[in-house]
Amino acid sequence: MSILLSVILPVFLVIGMGFLAAKRGAISPAGIDGLMRFSQGFAVPVLLFQAIATLDLRENFDLRLVGAFYTGSFTCFLIGMFGARHIFHRDWEDAVAIGFIALFSNSLLLGLPITERAFGPDSIRSNFAIIAVHSPFCYAVGITAMEIARAHGQPPRAIPAKVLRAIFSNALIVGITLGLIVNLTGLPIPTVVDDGLDMLVRAALPSALFGLGGVIARYRIEGDLPTILFTLSLSLILHPAIAWGLGSLVDLPEDAFRSAVVTAAMAPGANAYLFAAMYGRATRVAASSVLLGTALSIVTAAIWLGLLV
Repeated sequence: MSILLSVILPVFLVIGMGFLAAKRGAISPAGIDGLMRFSQGFAVPVLLFQAIATLDLRENFDLRLVGAFYTGSFTCFLIGMFGARHIFHRDWEDAVAIGFIALFSNSLLLGLPITERAFGPDSIRSNFAIIAVHSPFCYAVGITAMEIARAHGQPPRAIPAKVLRAIFSNALIVGITLGLIVNLTGLPIPTVVDDGLDMLVRAALPSALFGLGGVIARYRIEGDLPTILFTLSLSLILHPAIAWGLGSLVDLPEDAFRSAVVTAAMAPGANAYLFAAMYGRATRVAASSVLLGTALSIVTAAIWLGLLV
């Protein structure tokens, strides 16, 4: 119970404030959209840029960590996609969008603050190693699968260009890429610039969490409940279980092991809905999964944290 109160509830309290503010009209939909554009388009990319630019890649970018997390992520994508196709009889394009829900954990807005609150600020270096690969990996998998499903006999040579164009139009990936360039080249960041970036970074997670609550307030859980629960069982149970098993098998260091399991245990991120909306496929399942998964993760994340401490 102490884990729930001291670690998880403050994060969800900020989300809840955004939810209530939007529900009661204290902030307009346009205001929420503007806040999310600020957080997702500026503040969070700056957070990622600064974190990746200063990350000790040799020490924190462990292939065992990446392998444990992304093996689970990709496994859940495949089970979600084929389950949607063969159990729930969705067409292949819907099936890819549903698989993407199980693929895309909320590594940034939930995984990062919960790991930091549970295990301290020094524990999140491995989170950033996961986050550095997260959006590029997930979008590459999802877009490639969707373009194959949509190809209908068209030549496959156009698919790589579509995938790369979609990936590098994402502000989060631009921030990660620029951070890697600075990290690998050793380019100095002037103090005055770094101080300005610090101001944006301090606003990143609170504004994004508040905005996420406002976005969730627009959705209702309706229809397709068996599909939604199937997908959430992959996100909230199977993915962290695989990360735990593989992390134990390859003897991950404690901080990396905790980061892998906590991040894997997070609810589907808002990007799951954005991906579905981008293609106009399974949007109701995606929106409902983000809403219900975020609520359920209050309990499931507490259980996983209880096993880790």
